[in-house]
Amino acid sequence: MKTLWRSLCWGWLLGTGLGVVPFFSRAEETSLLAHWPLISDERDAGPQGVPTTNRGVRFSAERPATEDNAGGTFDGRRAHLAATGAALAELTRGEFTVSLWVNTDGATDEELGDLVSQFDAARRVGFELSLRTNAGVTSCQANARQLQFGIDAGTEPRWRDEGRPGEAVFAFALATHAGDLYAGTCEPARDAAGHVYRYQPDAPTNKWLDLGSPDKANAISALAEYRGQLYAGSAKYRLAGSALTESENPHDGGGIYRLDDNERWTEVGRFGPEQIAVGGLVVFQDRLYASSLYRPAGFFRYEEDGRWTSLPTPDGLRVESLGVHNGYLWASSYDGGYVFRFDGNAWKSLGVVGDNTQTYSFAVHRGQLHVGTWPSGRVFRLGDNDRWQDVGRLGEEREVMGMLVYNGALYGGTLPLAEVYRFDVPEAWTKVARLDHTPDVTYCRAWTMAQHEGRLFVSTLPSGQIHSLEAGKCATWDKAFPTGWRHVAAVRGRERLKLYVDGVLVAESTPFEARAFELPAQVPVLIGAGSGDFFSGRLRDVRVYARALSRDELAAAENR
Repeated sequence: MKTLWRSLCWGWLLGTGLGVVPFFSRAEETSLLAHWPLISDERDAGPQGVPTTNRGVRFSAERPATEDNAGGTFDGRRAHLAATGAALAELTRGEFTVSLWVNTDGATDEELGDLVSQFDAARRVGFELSLRTNAGVTSCQANARQLQFGIDAGTEPRWRDEGRPGEAVFAFALATHAGDLYAGTCEPARDAAGHVYRYQPDAPTNKWLDLGSPDKANAISALAEYRGQLYAGSAKYRLAGSALTESENPHDGGGIYRLDDNERWTEVGRFGPEQIAVGGLVVFQDRLYASSLYRPAGFFRYEEDGRWTSLPTPDGLRVESLGVHNGYLWASSYDGGYVFRFDGNAWKSLGVVGDNTQTYSFAVHRGQLHVGTWPSGRVFRLGDNDRWQDVGRLGEEREVMGMLVYNGALYGGTLPLAEVYRFDVPEAWTKVARLDHTPDVTYCRAWTMAQHEGRLFVSTLPSGQIHSLEAGKCATWDKAFPTGWRHVAAVRGRERLKLYVDGVLVAESTPFEARAFELPAQVPVLIGAGSGDFFSGRLRDVRVYARALSRDELAAAENR
C-alpha cells in the first residue's frame, strides 16, 4: 500500500500541473522518451511532449487520486491512445523499456487486451506488450491472463518438433497453467484412454510427463484454468469424424475433472448418459461453463463439486467452441454453421456464417471477433451491425480449426492437409507450414493451439505430434496475471527480452542477435490497443525509455 500511495501521489502531482518531481535518476531522465501519467488527461508529460490522441479513454475528475479512481479507464471495446512523433519513430531500432502500472479488475468476460504496442502489421515490424487468455481456440481455453512481450522485424518463422505425448492420435486440447503447458490427448486403443501430459522441454528423452487418465474414455477433449486450478473434460471421440477407424474403447466420456495439488484428478461433475463428450470449457463472468460435443446439445454451468446447472441451448442446437469477447460468451456450432452469443441469461443468434455448415474456433484480432469455418475453409470477421465479413480462404483448405494471435499476427490451422497460415496485411493468408504428412489418410488436421514460453504450439492429427513456432522473439509469463494494481516492465535488451512484474523478473526470451531486430516500426505507439483486443481495465504512469533499464532502476520506478 505504501508503494501504491507513493505512485498515486506522484501521478497526482503531474495531473495537477505542479511540475515533475525528479524521482528518477539522471540516466533515466535523459533516456526518457515519453511519460503519460494518465491521471486527468492523455497528455505526455515527458521531455518531448509527444502528440497523443485520446480515442475514448476516460479519466476521473476526483482529486486527489485514490486507489478506486486512479488511472485512465479503457473499456475493452474501442478506447485507446495513439502517440506519434519523431521521439518514438526509431524506438524499436535498438534497446528500449516500457514501464507502466496495470489494473485488470479481475475481468473474465473479456480478452484482456494489448497494453502498449508499436507494430507495423504490413511489415511485421515492432513490439507488443499484451495480456491474453485465448479462449475458444477450438475446445480449450489455451491461456489464462498470460502476459506477453514480443518483437519482430519481418523474420522467417522457425518450427520445432516437440514430440508425441504418449500414444496420442492427436492432442485435443492445449493449455497453460501455473507456468506449464498441458496437453489433453486422444488415445483410441481398446485398453488405452485419454491422458493429460505436462510439457517438460529439458527432459533428456520424453518431453511429455504423463499425469494419468482422469477418465476411462478415449479422449481428454478440453482444458481450462479456473480460479487457479486446471480443469479437464473427457470425451468418447468418434474418430470416423476424422475419417479414421473408430476406437475400440467402449467407455463414454462427459466428465469434468480438476487437477489437485497432489497431481491427482478429482471428478467434479458428469453430465449424464446422453452427453458422452465434453465439447468446450471456458470461464465467463467468473463461472466455469462446458458444452456437449455430440447430440443431444448440452450447456452447463459449474456450481460446486458434483453440481452443474443444465442451461438451455439456442433452439436446441449444439454450442461447441466457447470464447469470450466484449462482455459476452460466444459459441460456435456444428448444427448449421451458426455463431451464438450468451449474456449470462439468454442466447442471441448471429446467424449462419457464410456458406458453411459448421463453425470451429474463435480469435480476437485487432479488436474484432474472428471465426473459422467448414467446408469453405474461410475465416470471417464480425463487423459493424453484427454482420459477418469474409476475410479469405486459407489456401485450398476446407476447414479452419485452431486460431490464435501470436507476436503480432493471426495464425490458423487447417484440414485436410494440417497446414498453418498467417493472416498478413492487406488481408491475405500466407502458408507457413504443413505439419502432418501421414500417408494414406483422408484428413490431416492442425487441431489446436496455445502460446507457451514465447512460442506458438500446434497439435496435429493423425500423427499425434506437437510442433512449436518461433517468429521474432517473445517472452511470456505462463501464469495468470494477478488482479489489483501491478507494476509491469518490458525490457528489450541487447540479447534478450525481459518481463518484470512488481520488480520481479518473471519471463525472458531466448537469446537473439541485436542486428536481426534493428528495423524501426515507424508507426504510432498505441496504449490500450494492438493486434489482439482493446485493453479492458485501468492504466497509469506509462513510460517509454530509449534504453534497457536495469533491475535496480526498475525497482526505483516501481517505488515512485
